[in-house]
Amino acid sequence: MRSLAPLYAAAGATHAADQLSLAALPIVAVVVFKADAATIGWLVALQSAAWLLVSLPGGILVDRLPRGPVLRLSQAIACLAFVAAAFAAWHGWLPLLAGAVFLAATGTVMFVLTTNSITPALVGRERLTVTNARLELARAAVTLAAPLIAVQMVRVAPVAVYLLAAGMALTAFAVLARLAVPHAGAQPGPRPSLARLLGEGARFVLDVPVLRAIALCALFWNFAFFALMAVFLPYVLAQAGLDLQQAGLAQSAYGAGLIAGALGAGPILARLPASLVLVGGPALSVVAAGAMLLAARLPGVALPALSFFLVGFGPMLWLVCQTSVRQIVTPSLLLGRVGGVIQAAIYGIRPLGALAGGTVAATLGFSAALWLVLACFMLSFAAALFSPLVRLGQLARHEPVQPVTSSQPAG
Repeated sequence: MRSLAPLYAAAGATHAADQLSLAALPIVAVVVFKADAATIGWLVALQSAAWLLVSLPGGILVDRLPRGPVLRLSQAIACLAFVAAAFAAWHGWLPLLAGAVFLAATGTVMFVLTTNSITPALVGRERLTVTNARLELARAAVTLAAPLIAVQMVRVAPVAVYLLAAGMALTAFAVLARLAVPHAGAQPGPRPSLARLLGEGARFVLDVPVLRAIALCALFWNFAFFALMAVFLPYVLAQAGLDLQQAGLAQSAYGAGLIAGALGAGPILARLPASLVLVGGPALSVVAAGAMLLAARLPGVALPALSFFLVGFGPMLWLVCQTSVRQIVTPSLLLGRVGGVIQAAIYGIRPLGALAGGTVAATLGFSAALWLVLACFMLSFAAALFSPLVRLGQLARHEPVQPVTSSQPAG
């Protein structure tokens, strides 16, 4: 079995850079640019738009190109983008900052797509859940620390947080050179059009009921989560009586929830049916939104921290489970494209959620924005509850689904 140490190290460094940028952007917007909730919503939307715009074509590249160079290129792009973001923060150029964080997120998109596509070939079916949980644990660990680090670094020098992110991306680039990455290989015969390649991935997701339900659940959840992210900082500063330090502490509970979920994913999925995880994760997010609503009436760190912990713990279990389900039911030759479609559903809706959250908060108030968050988390829960996901048992029982590919007659 290949050593996965370089992959785990690269995942940790990649997500460290990404989470530092994600946590720092609203703080930099407030401290450097004196931005309001609507402007923060736009910035967060632009940063996360890469997941919508890059995931689908990125999935095609992952299936058609050698995956090792794609992994390394993703981190080269991110490193250069973070350097540009540092330059923008230093000179106070808001449009350049927005463009730079979008480009940096593009590198993370490609890294995640490629990593999810190579994992089945690297470890085999039996260790998928454990490996996916360890990869997510790397992200969870840095997510815990990122808000606290971002607050401290932005207070001293906003440029420093982006230079640190650039160093992390460079580290990921270096360690990936030690990883032997399998290549799925292009299918024999004439090279199909990009539209047909993309259509095969989208059609596979739509034709497989569990994948279709996962995508729908993810759409509602991520809309709600980024609406929450857009309004959280101004909301707790204005109505929950927190300062920047306390807000960073509350948000770091999200990382604690992610770590707890990643650590528990292997044992939990080994003992419980997948259905409980795929329904229970969204249910905990509904509870989290309710706790955040109550924070205005019961000021302090406790309720916002509880909310972020729950919205980290349950969805982390859900993410590990749905990734393993997707890798099991999807043939290798479609993993990149199916991953792109699912990833676009999971992350591509985030710009709309951020815009909606910021706009509703600016026009109707924070309470209305948080009710929007609660409603969308409830829709995510309903999408899982009233779907084939409730009938899934142990992951080991599921078999790959045979697709119609570009090397076969369509229809």
